[in-house]
Amino acid sequence: MVIGVDIRVLTRGTRTGIEEYTLNLLSRLFSLDVNVRFKLFYNAFNRIKLDCDWLRLPNVQLMEFSLPNRFVFDPLAKFAKQPKVDKLMGGVDVFFAPHFLLSPLSPACRLVMTFHDLSFEYFPEFFPWRKRLWHDFLNPRGRAHQADKIIAVSDSTRDDLVDLYGVTQEKIRVIYSGVGEEFKKVISDKSQLTSVRKKYKLPEKFILYFGTLEPRKNLDGLIRAYEIFRQKNGSLSDVKLVIAGSRGWLDKKIFAAAKNSFFQRDIFFSGFVAPADKVYLYNLASLFIYPSFFEGFGFPPLEAMSCGAPVVCSNTSSFPEVVGDSALMVDPYNFGEMAWAMAEVLNDDRLRENMIQRGLEQAKKFNWDKCAKETLELLIN
Repeated sequence: MVIGVDIRVLTRGTRTGIEEYTLNLLSRLFSLDVNVRFKLFYNAFNRIKLDCDWLRLPNVQLMEFSLPNRFVFDPLAKFAKQPKVDKLMGGVDVFFAPHFLLSPLSPACRLVMTFHDLSFEYFPEFFPWRKRLWHDFLNPRGRAHQADKIIAVSDSTRDDLVDLYGVTQEKIRVIYSGVGEEFKKVISDKSQLTSVRKKYKLPEKFILYFGTLEPRKNLDGLIRAYEIFRQKNGSLSDVKLVIAGSRGWLDKKIFAAAKNSFFQRDIFFSGFVAPADKVYLYNLASLFIYPSFFEGFGFPPLEAMSCGAPVVCSNTSSFPEVVGDSALMVDPYNFGEMAWAMAEVLNDDRLRENMIQRGLEQAKKFNWDKCAKETLELLIN
């Protein structure tokens, strides 16, 4: 059997949720069955050079093309339904798309597609106009109906596909993403913890947010909640707020909120965090908070749990099914409730230790090997 895989999401070298999903899944998927051949569709006029161990597997073939996606390939795909990607790659039986990018296929080639979330449908105001236009151009609703099978990364995303797009439940398979084995409690490597603290100028005690800086993540709300937390908890004045991650879009409001805060000196922006440093960042945090309005899955809370950090997160979308009873869940619109949760975890040692232990157990339920096995099963049947 020959499976085509769309890996265009990797061309820019960024590491947001979809890229993390693709890299972690493929690193396990390709080695599961040596009798299955994989052809990787890697198209972009400007693309990074991939250096992944799985590219050297005998059943994996990287097929590189240089058509500009947005100005040549996508318009042709949208309006002319050309080129047929399966034919371009010399023929495949099924084409797997980890995202709903355009990919015209021959009638005989099955299409399996992953949907991560439909946040752009619920909160269009959180996206700049260019991204809204781009979503309209891609037509994710149409792509969902074109797919022969759909992988949803959570029950929440499955329900959204059914309710908003009218996709039949029988067409959708929920396959949870995993948590990388690199995320764990650091016990012996204390020097690296010190090194990462110095590298990002981190305070001794801090509440951590990690992720892209964009409106959906509710970071101006987090800053307001931190202000309430500080105002009501004088004994915790040594606990700072660290907002870590790369800048996204429409983020000026976030920086303005921090600049105008009475506690601006205690709010730190780390900027981009190297993937190898993330585990140490989570380990250094006194508390991890993720007040996002909407997530299809949400990697950071599980990564933080795996590293032994107690977690406070929103009670919306996929959070209840992903974090279970291992985190304190709050209304992301209620800043006072967020502030209360921060204080509860930091003031109550028994609660904090209980949350850490439950978090470590909860994170074990999500692993990439299981995700890869279930994905391959769906692809070949």
